[in-house]
Amino acid sequence: MRFTSTPRGARLARRLAAVRLDAWGIPYGTDPHDAIVLIVAELTANAVSHGHVPGRDFHLRLHATPDGRTVRVEVTDTRTERHPRRPAIPEGAAGVEETGRGLLLVSQLATRWDWHPRPDGPGKTVWAEYEQVRTALREGNGYHPDLREQATPDAESARRVGEARRQSN
Repeated sequence: MRFTSTPRGARLARRLAAVRLDAWGIPYGTDPHDAIVLIVAELTANAVSHGHVPGRDFHLRLHATPDGRTVRVEVTDTRTERHPRRPAIPEGAAGVEETGRGLLLVSQLATRWDWHPRPDGPGKTVWAEYEQVRTALREGNGYHPDLREQATPDAESARRVGEARRQSN
């Protein structure tokens, strides 16, 4: 799915990912759901903050293995010259900053993460995989585990996003 490189775009990506995870059988309020949504939030926020190129969007792709054990989050932006760095754990007084913790959180929550240059143009894709064993995908729910192929949410997903918006306000 494609989103504007704005805080609003990142927020919408996070909310739609939360709805999709629930539809896949990774329920709201569970540790896997919350961890994956936080990974989405951090990677999309980084795309907006550090990968933003005026007039260019970022892309979110979620993919779940058929057994539901691994969910892969991919966020692609169009800024080539800024690459993510492996985060160091802050020590002492250096650890009081309020920003700069996104990839540290991702590295702690994800089973693995990395980045690669975007193959079809300028930019990069940052990806993270979360492996979990407690929840498998629901069978036959009408969802294909690839958000890239579904540019618009179905009516049920849109309804849930609307509910989430009302609850957060």
